[in-house]
Amino acid sequence: MRLVDAATITATVAELCQKANYELGEDVLEAFKEALDQEISLTGRDVLQQLLENARIAREEQVPMCQDTGFAVVFLEVGQEVVITGGDLYEAVNEGVRRGYQEGYLRKSIVDHPLRRKNTGDNTPAVIHTRIVPGDKLKIIVAPKGGGSENMSGLRMLKPAEGVEGVKKFVIEQVRAAGPNPCPPVVVGVGIGGTFEKAALLAKEALLRPLGQPHPDTEIACLERELLEAINNLGIGPQGLGGRTTALAVHVEVFPCHIASLPVAVNINCHASRHKEAIL
Repeated sequence: MRLVDAATITATVAELCQKANYELGEDVLEAFKEALDQEISLTGRDVLQQLLENARIAREEQVPMCQDTGFAVVFLEVGQEVVITGGDLYEAVNEGVRRGYQEGYLRKSIVDHPLRRKNTGDNTPAVIHTRIVPGDKLKIIVAPKGGGSENMSGLRMLKPAEGVEGVKKFVIEQVRAAGPNPCPPVVVGVGIGGTFEKAALLAKEALLRPLGQPHPDTEIACLERELLEAINNLGIGPQGLGGRTTALAVHVEVFPCHIASLPVAVNINCHASRHKEAIL
């Protein structure tokens, strides 16, 4: 058994909220550079160079890389041998979000009710996904999710007979319909299988995988490559101004499903593919 203090969780979440908004991951920066080498559109190349410069300024000056500092989506992997002391786990996470967004001068974008629309003023509550795992560690991932890209996501309950071709058609249609709205070049998370809500969670989790890391299943990795090629042939390009680089990556995650179902979810992330993690 290992004790983890709630105050430590709060401090860690606060720091991750700020770092995620200030420091774009090296995998994303490398993807920008690779795209710059391959982009044929002069306008597209100029946009990619500006995105790299924006990321540099954000990191060096410790300021948000985007004005939309996102809904705080937090993934927790809690070891079975971990015991939280000094407070409630979810309250500790939300206090960390509260402090991180206030101390880091990050925009507060959450309303307390979807219909009444009053801002909570501190970017809480977070959306928290928890998984119980073996061991005595607590892993925390903070993934700020911008509203513009989240709005371009979708889910469809396909017929099993539609198969992989139906999956590809839906994913490509979703990105085409999104067009410039999610601030491309995007990262496309795809969840296949499970149930209605499981597919959506798979798509969100797919966005956490480092860019350039294919799925371990070779068949799924091939599907990722095919989707990326098709999406980049749409011609939407960086910031929707035309070009080769509409997406930096497509990540697919799968889960067993019912014999009568084929759920498919698409969760699109903007070029600011933000997430930071820590292990306590």
